Parts: sequence; C-alpha cells; structure tokens
Amino acid sequence: SSFFRRTDVLTVTPWLAPIVWEGTFDPEVIDEAFMSQNLTIATTVFAVGKYTRFLRDFLESAEKHFMVGLDVHYYVFTDLPGDVPDNVTLGVGRLLSIVRVPKFDRWQEISLRRMELIQTAIKDHIHRGANYIFCLDVDMRFHGRVGPEALGRLVAAIHPWFYMDPRSQYPYERRTISTAYIPLDQGDFYYQANIFGGALEDIHRLTKTCREHLEVDKSMGVEAVWQEESHLNWYLLRNKPTKLLSPEYVWDDAKGQDAKEIKLVRFSSVIKNKAEVRENL
Repeated sequence: SSFFRRTDVLTVTPWLAPIVWEGTFDPEVIDEAFMSQNLTIATTVFAVGKYTRFLRDFLESAEKHFMVGLDVHYYVFTDLPGDVPDNVTLGVGRLLSIVRVPKFDRWQEISLRRMELIQTAIKDHIHRGANYIFCLDVDMRFHGRVGPEALGRLVAAIHPWFYMDPRSQYPYERRTISTAYIPLDQGDFYYQANIFGGALEDIHRLTKTCREHLEVDKSMGVEAVWQEESHLNWYLLRNKPTKLLSPEYVWDDAKGQDAKEIKLVRFSSVIKNKAEVRENL
C-alpha cells in the first residue's frame, strides 16, 4: 500500500509518538475504526471582538472537513453573541453552543485568559458530553480532511514556521523569571497554539497548569514572549504529546504552498490585518 512510506519527513518522535502526515495513514481504515465508537468531539473556538468576522468561514469549512461523520459540539466563546452567524448549516449530530465571555481590553488578555476559560468550561459543561476536545483558533480555515487520525490522549501540532529549524532557534521563553522558561539545550518541537487537543482529563490538566503558570507570571509582572503558546510549549516539553500533527494541520497562508514536503494543506491561518482585528495593540 502507499501508506507508511514517507521517508522525506520525520514520522515518529524520539519518544515513539506518531507524527501525522499525508501518506502515513489510510483514511478509510481510520474512519471505519472510529465511526462505530459514537464519539463526541468538543471543539472550543474564541471569537472575541472583531474576530467574530472569521466565524462563518471557520464553521462552514469545518463542516466540510473537520471530524466529518463524528458528533461535534462547537463551543464558541464570544463577547458578541449577536455576531455569531445563525444560518450556518450544521450536519447531523453537530451542535453549537455560545459561551459568553467579557470584553477584553488587549488581545494579549484574551490569550492569557483562554486557558482558564477552557479549563472552566471542561469542568462546568463539557466533561459530561464529550470524549475528546480540540481547542482551535478562529482566524483559520479548513482546506482538507482533519479526521479521527488526529485524535489521541494529548495532541499538538508542529508550528509551520519552525519545523525545519534547530531547537536553539525555537522562540521559546528564554527568561528564567517566567514559568514558561526553557533552556537553550532543551526542547523537542515548537508547537503552535492554534490547534491542540486530546482526552478531556489530559486537556483539563494542560489548561489548568498553563493557567496557574500564567497567573504566577502575571503576579510577577511577566508576560511570556508568546503568551499561552509559550506555556503550552513548556507543558508539552514535560508532558510529551502522544501524537503530533504535521504542519499540514496548522499551515499559514502567509507561507505560500511551495514546500515540497507539504502534500496537502488541511487547516491554515488566514492572512489578516492584525492591527485591524486586535484590540489595543
């Protein structure tokens, strides 16, 4: 068969977790294995302030490509419930709930509070109604399959701008005063916070730990260089993901598509004017 034949890219980590690339799995076999399990995938997405403008494309493309055939419960965290499009057609077994959040003054504040809000939502609502949870950014669009091959206990995606770099080049937090500090001689991969997921208890532990670290940093007057992404990377260095998603699963439209190892872009950040959508840069 044509599977497990990728020799041009790393397909397994040093701790033997698979790295999912096109050509490393058979979609039909995966679908057959998962469809009979009656799984529900909780999916959190933050659409605060002007970011609500990305929701329609996010949801419409997710309905075409994200966990198709499984039950998906979207949790849209927003300060503007009236701006959530109410005429996106959701497939059978797919639901959308709105979780109201306060308006934040700075985009960094949303970033700082996101871990806390996901942790609280898992505790209060989600734990009863889902097997897995994925936490996704809203300013993204699905272009290809993101199916149950992406499911696992603790799943993270390799950042598309750093997957070819040595770890000394990763933009980890390098100041010892931050709880997200990673020394220059440590690190496995640099993960992007636009998509991470796993079993509910594993993501509850991740978000709780990151939240606590964010709060310690805040009390010290420190903000990690890439906010919650820095803390996510610290956590995943010490709690190895059981599955990694290749940059196919978290591409960036600004990167173009001429990388020969990327056979298919599945989920990608849309090009946007950050100054226009972010509050109080």
